[in-house]
Amino acid sequence: MLGVCRGRRKFLAASLTLLCIPALTWIYLFAGSLEGPPVLLLCRNHLDAWYRKSPTPVGTKSAQAECGRTCARLHRDGKPVSLSPLESQAHSPRSPASSPREREGLEARVREVEEENRALRRQLSLARGRPPAPRLGNHSGTYSVEEGTGDSESLRAGIVAGNSSECGQQPAVEKCETIHVAIVCAGYNASRDVVTLVKSVLFHRRNPLHFHLIADSIAEQILAMLFHTWMVPAVRVDFYNAEELKSEVSWIPNKHYSGIYGLMKLVLTKTLPANLERVIVLDTDITFATDIAELWAVFHRFRGQQALGLVENQSDWYLGNLWKNHRPWPALGRGYNTGVILLLLDKLRKMKWEQMWRLTAERELMGMLSTSLADQDIFNAVIKQNPFLVYQLPCFWNVQLSDHTRSEQCYRDVSDLKVIHWNSPKKLRVKNKHVEFFRNLYLTFLEYDGNLLRRELFGCPSEAGVADASNKDLQKQLSELDEDDLCYEFRRERFTVHRTHLYFLHYEHEPATDGTDVTLVAQLSMDRLQMLEAICKHWEGPISLALYLSDAEAQQFLRYAQGSEVLMGRHNVGYHIVYKEGQFYPVNLLRNVAMKHISTPYMFLSDIDFLPMYGLYEYLRKSVIQLDLANTKKAMIVPAFETLRYRLSFPKSKAELLSMLDMGTLFTFRYHVWTKGHAPTNFAKWRTATTPYRVQWEADFEPYVVLRRDCPEYDRRFVGFGWNKVAHIMELDAQTHRATRAAICRPPC
Repeated sequence: MLGVCRGRRKFLAASLTLLCIPALTWIYLFAGSLEGPPVLLLCRNHLDAWYRKSPTPVGTKSAQAECGRTCARLHRDGKPVSLSPLESQAHSPRSPASSPREREGLEARVREVEEENRALRRQLSLARGRPPAPRLGNHSGTYSVEEGTGDSESLRAGIVAGNSSECGQQPAVEKCETIHVAIVCAGYNASRDVVTLVKSVLFHRRNPLHFHLIADSIAEQILAMLFHTWMVPAVRVDFYNAEELKSEVSWIPNKHYSGIYGLMKLVLTKTLPANLERVIVLDTDITFATDIAELWAVFHRFRGQQALGLVENQSDWYLGNLWKNHRPWPALGRGYNTGVILLLLDKLRKMKWEQMWRLTAERELMGMLSTSLADQDIFNAVIKQNPFLVYQLPCFWNVQLSDHTRSEQCYRDVSDLKVIHWNSPKKLRVKNKHVEFFRNLYLTFLEYDGNLLRRELFGCPSEAGVADASNKDLQKQLSELDEDDLCYEFRRERFTVHRTHLYFLHYEHEPATDGTDVTLVAQLSMDRLQMLEAICKHWEGPISLALYLSDAEAQQFLRYAQGSEVLMGRHNVGYHIVYKEGQFYPVNLLRNVAMKHISTPYMFLSDIDFLPMYGLYEYLRKSVIQLDLANTKKAMIVPAFETLRYRLSFPKSKAELLSMLDMGTLFTFRYHVWTKGHAPTNFAKWRTATTPYRVQWEADFEPYVVLRRDCPEYDRRFVGFGWNKVAHIMELDAQTHRATRAAICRPPC
């Protein structure tokens, strides 16, 4: 009987212990919450419970994301919430201890939690007395909180290691703080990639942005026009001449496909303004899936000498085991990817970064001979020698889809991802189980209507950016229009600024040295794409085309052009995209865009429906000299003809053309519809002429002409159909151009 009684007493004591310990813990947590913010205490316990029950270590990205979401929710609500089911199970009185050893372990764990909470409260009391970290940009009292970011090391080390825990200190970005972004961009293709990157950033952003673009002359011309016409509020763009920086890195042999421009991130401390303290550096093949302010907020977590924020490389490249005799540059472990970099410029300058990376590169090149991954190799070699420089970003800030990637191990759910990096030469053709999701996200921004991104940031005084001054002028001019005017919509159209992307495809043409080169100029929309191949076959000279397309149609055109052997075989065709906006077709604006961006001294103003006669390009160049267009204000008129047949054997000579006119298979242009438009050409005289002859301007005359490039622009107030060319020819005549008809032996058709 005595033995049984003692056993019951032991069982009763054990039961009371199991019931009281969780209760005491909750009472203690409640008391602690009265002394300081409950978020830290509850969230830390949340992490402990997860770590005890989950097979996934607390330092992994999914645990970080869950921690961040819980902390953000607690912070947002401003009140404690119940712990996760995992914690409830861990503290449940229904979970009996099967042995005294387990009971002792549980008691020790409770004491451990109490000690941790005391340490957290002490740290909080110290933190309250610290001055706030300095911030760039404009200041106001409103903050946006980052959710679920940080690195595993800071979570494990916690406050003891000097870095605040992931949930212990949520960094904030002020509402109107300007975020600085640096991008190296060179060439035509990279300029297109930058647009998609910028769209993804603008789509999510809630802060003013300042883009620092290190660009060659081509990219600067394209992007300067694009941002000027895009007119996005609270966005400023500055350009830095990449040509001037080449000498800084040209001594480094580089095998990477990015060429010399892939090394220019190394000199950003020297290139960017001396008063700029921090910047986010991005590759052009990046897509954002979240607000970039969340990434900017990570700067507040840098401690000590940390000056570079980088994500670990997600392939085995720097481990050197991809193939036999694979010999990569030195790196710390798996190394780091430089597609996304947080740069603390002021710290790097104090550390003499320029000298640091140069000495490292010189030393390593003695054995490596060249870089394989451009700046990334040199960054990693420097970090290998100076690991204190790096703050390791969570992998979701740079999910790398390169060959041999291990990115799938960095996340559980694609909804947790922040930045996708298409860092393979294959781009959208990479292999990944979620590649369809990534591809669809990319294509969404690729075809997204950029006009929708012209939204104001309410409550933020705009910095003097690209769009702000122009916007104010436009708003003033629009306010002066009378909305009751029957022509209000037409008058308003002249103030519409159409987003314009110059040289959408690669362009390359050196004008003839004799000063006689002529560019064919035309405009078109999506329904005339089928004319492009035929025109390229008929006209071997340079062409300047303005295409009126939506963002989605621009991508259809790109696929069409890249699938055409004829178009891809021609590099002297400039395609300039003018994006759709408003209800009218801005025909004269399109002509002006095409006219402004020619590199030859003369231009042939045509329409996309016309096919020049074979050899017309060379004939016009000879006529330029014959008629002395360089020293006189003359316009060469190219007679126009039309056919009602779908298929026609193109005439190869004037005799063949005259025969077709006599047979009725060809007509002088607009003969049955608008005779006055081309009557002054005097086709009766043309039939027998063998030399150029002069014609007089008449009302309603609208011929196709060859002019010097300094001729007047078209009047952009004309939209849609009708009178647009008539007004231009009338202005030419008013400016004392003498219309001279060139005798063409084989006229166009």
